[in-house]
Amino acid sequence: MILGLYNYWIVIVLMMVGFYTVIARENLVKKVIGLNIFQTSVFLLYISVGKVQNGTAPIVDDGFEVYTNPLPSVLILTAIVVGVATTSVALALIVRIREAYGTLEDDEIRALDDQRQLQSSSSGAPDRPS
Repeated sequence: MILGLYNYWIVIVLMMVGFYTVIARENLVKKVIGLNIFQTSVFLLYISVGKVQNGTAPIVDDGFEVYTNPLPSVLILTAIVVGVATTSVALALIVRIREAYGTLEDDEIRALDDQRQLQSSSSGAPDRPS
């Protein structure tokens, strides 16, 4: 019974790996990779839910009686496109952050921001990264 649901176990493992990567890693690129792993687990979950045992593609024809629900597949195709676009925007922002701060580490960026705020508050000039 439990081994028959192995696809759901894979979904859970991928989801936890992606979630852990987002929370535990300080590098922004690794966080984006974690988000993509998490997103992939959601794709697998929807595909697993939409699968019908011995079902075929939803094309009406003689000889086919059981059809797979096409809605999860359509939703996942849309989600894949949105995911690729989101990843590209995130990577473009990471490149810009790297140019501005010289690092991709979250804690170093916060430290640089704190330093700049302290410097700007003492001098009265607005704080902006270069």
